[in-house]
Amino acid sequence: MSMSSVLNPGDINKALAECAGSFNHKTFFVTSGLSKKTDAELATIFNILDQDRSGFIEVDELKLFLQNFSATARELNDSETNAFLAAGDSDHDGKIGVDEFKSMVKA
Repeated sequence: MSMSSVLNPGDINKALAECAGSFNHKTFFVTSGLSKKTDAELATIFNILDQDRSGFIEVDELKLFLQNFSATARELNDSETNAFLAAGDSDHDGKIGVDEFKSMVKA
């Protein structure tokens, strides 16, 4: 399963271009089309992001978030990664679970 099987490749490219200089997860979710996806589609995307299959997206996976959409995309810097984690980690356990991810995308 790839991102382009759930999201429009043109929308992905637009979203990646928007965050070339700085990353805003809300803007990315809207431009990429993530914010319009069903819970089942978001669970599929979560599973792609959860590279180690732990059931959570941890800091090291968040740092590589954009590279899940394009292999040539940049890594998030520490500040962007920490802000992204803070936005999604509603139970403050240092990682983002699937329900937290769905809530963050639809917020």
